[in-house]
Amino acid sequence: MDRFDAMQAFARVVEAGSFTKAADTLHMSRTTVTQLVQQLEARLRVKLLNRTTRQVNVTADGAAYYERVVRLLADMDDAETSLSNATSAPRGRLRVDVPSPFARMILAPALPAFHARYPEIQLDLGVSDRRVDLIGENVDCVVRGGTITDQSLVARHVGDLQLGVHASPAYLERMGAPSHPRELEDSHHRIIGFLWARTGKPLPYAMRRGDERVQAQGRYVVALDDGNAYLAAGLAGMGVLWLPAYMAGPHVASGELVTLFEDWTLDPMPMHVAFPPNRHVSAKLRVFIDWIVELMDVHAPVSQRPRA
Repeated sequence: MDRFDAMQAFARVVEAGSFTKAADTLHMSRTTVTQLVQQLEARLRVKLLNRTTRQVNVTADGAAYYERVVRLLADMDDAETSLSNATSAPRGRLRVDVPSPFARMILAPALPAFHARYPEIQLDLGVSDRRVDLIGENVDCVVRGGTITDQSLVARHVGDLQLGVHASPAYLERMGAPSHPRELEDSHHRIIGFLWARTGKPLPYAMRRGDERVQAQGRYVVALDDGNAYLAAGLAGMGVLWLPAYMAGPHVASGELVTLFEDWTLDPMPMHVAFPPNRHVSAKLRVFIDWIVELMDVHAPVSQRPRA
């Protein structure tokens, strides 16, 4: 039995909650992963996992052992990296998931510069606005807008998206231009709903003008869970939509969108990079997060940096 492989297999089963998912992320067969964990239990003479036909749960001894194994694996990774070459560049495969508009308009155009700086990093980029199971899907980190409500993740605040309200000229010609956000509640106006992954439904937007505060909700005839499709529906004249400045800017400049309620302000949408707390922050993950911060400093900087 290779003790390193056995400990790695055990840690992945605990994180994924499944031998099958652990095997997939380790690129091993389920049988191999099962045998490695069984051999580890035999060597330690301790039951690490309780197995049923439906789920795998870690025992009390297994939980204590897991915490030490995670630290040991991280130390081994650091040791190998430092011994290979003290000045070596970050390398290896990095799995990331980012929102589709952010990927299309900000991240993808900047990838050549990232690759030139870190040519040994292989980036597997998922592009979605869905809720990602970082452990089960073996994803190193996600970039997401809004508040990170999952307490099991570490979230780093990397930027703030300035929001505005917009509609296409075709929509305004058909429905008229609202002069106050409350008019969006009128029967003849329509918004385009964005289905947030954590709730599965559109959320109201808080808008302020002086001492006046409005929660703008409105009615929708279409709601989408993808940012690019959301924008496309707005350009097609389906309704009023709320957009970050980086998404709306080119279309406002071209006349495809008109900005509404310019004397009102909206709270900025925070952007975060989130990753599991028990996932070792490797050199490749660290430089990727720092690069995302650089991108956001250009396109949507944090409104007020926290004091050191």
